[in-house]
Amino acid sequence: MKNLSFLTNAHPAYIEKLYMDYKADSEAVNPEWKQFFQGFELGMTQSTLETANISGDSEMSMEMSIVSLIHGYRSRGHLLSDTNPIRSRKDRKAHLQIHDYELQDKDLNYIGKAGVELGVKGLNIQQIIDRLNSIYCGKIGFEYAHIEDRAKRLWLRDRIENRNLSVDYGLSLSEKKRILEKLNGAVMLEKFLHTKYVGQKRFSLEGGESTIAALDVMINSGSNLGVEELVIGMAHRGRLNVLANIMGKTYEQIFSEFEGTAIPDLSFGSGDVKYHLGFSSMVESNSNKHIYLKLAPNPSHLEAVDPVVEGLARAKADLIYGSDYDKILPVLIHGDAAVAGQGVVF
Repeated sequence: MKNLSFLTNAHPAYIEKLYMDYKADSEAVNPEWKQFFQGFELGMTQSTLETANISGDSEMSMEMSIVSLIHGYRSRGHLLSDTNPIRSRKDRKAHLQIHDYELQDKDLNYIGKAGVELGVKGLNIQQIIDRLNSIYCGKIGFEYAHIEDRAKRLWLRDRIENRNLSVDYGLSLSEKKRILEKLNGAVMLEKFLHTKYVGQKRFSLEGGESTIAALDVMINSGSNLGVEELVIGMAHRGRLNVLANIMGKTYEQIFSEFEGTAIPDLSFGSGDVKYHLGFSSMVESNSNKHIYLKLAPNPSHLEAVDPVVEGLARAKADLIYGSDYDKILPVLIHGDAAVAGQGVVF
């Protein structure tokens, strides 16, 4: 190999002039200089390619981190959902911080293409995180990653992620107080029956007390929309609570059935008669409108009351309300048998 130590003593301006001559005509310079400039250009080209590869790898890594973050929220976002109005949620180790996905604060303004995984384009990482928080960490927790059927899982995910997030479901103070009042009434009745009539056959509403608040809203909202009558069909579970807190049946009547002092209607058989009987009442809505309520008698046969309620509602609509079907509202409260496809559902 030739001794090229003279390069270290050459003036930069002289080398630059030689390089310009080489660029104009590679044969115009000494063969040693020609070889030197060829190596120089090869090194520059290789360096540029390596830099491009590093940049490309970094961008790809960023996109993969964003996709992983999105899937993380889909799998564990429910662990951060704000479903308890009393106290903040315990730390369930959701691992949904940006550093869990090799992202840093300086990356939050990065706008990539991975947002299409969430159905959006042109959002930076911070905006994607904000959207994920509003979808998965709000007042509803969604846990669906365990669903093995891919079509069902994707269908549910699409409904969750594309729902209208701008709707304000805020309740007024009076509405909150009304709900609390109904929930308190439901809970206290169950507690009393559990304490007073220990060991008696009972079909408690415990765990489903929100049924009472929901029915109350249906009655009041319905009356404002012109509904004049509700026909309700339900099984044994929670029936006494609906009778007391919705239909207006007195506690005296309910307790006398537990005490055995009520006169039984033997046409409904023996045993849990209080869970079979129907009931009718006229109640007043929040807007001072009267609405008629009817709870259909219920046999023990699973879900058998459902078609009965439909028939009652249709017949009443035709005979009493002149086929104005907006005047009567049939309400069916299904038990577990409906979900499992038992009884008349089968």
